[in-house]
Amino acid sequence: MGILLNLLALPVLGGPMLVNWLAGTVAQETLEEFMDEGHLRGELLELLGRYETGDLAEEEHQRQEEALLERLAVAHEFQAQRQRSGLH
Repeated sequence: MGILLNLLALPVLGGPMLVNWLAGTVAQETLEEFMDEGHLRGELLELLGRYETGDLAEEEHQRQEEALLERLAVAHEFQAQRQRSGLH
């Protein structure tokens, strides 16, 4: 009965179901990118390069570096938790 009900409701609920799926997919991709350790390491290297060329003051460099290192620690824990739970 559930399949028949879903088919009958598809013209009415199809749009909201698509929006819900799309929002979940975008959220998942955003989280993956935010928690990508390689991407964060690249940002740290870019930050160091900007500091060494004089584009950033020491205080700003330290502030941004601290924020990136915190994100990297969170990303590392996130990846470890995913591996423990079997989600890759």
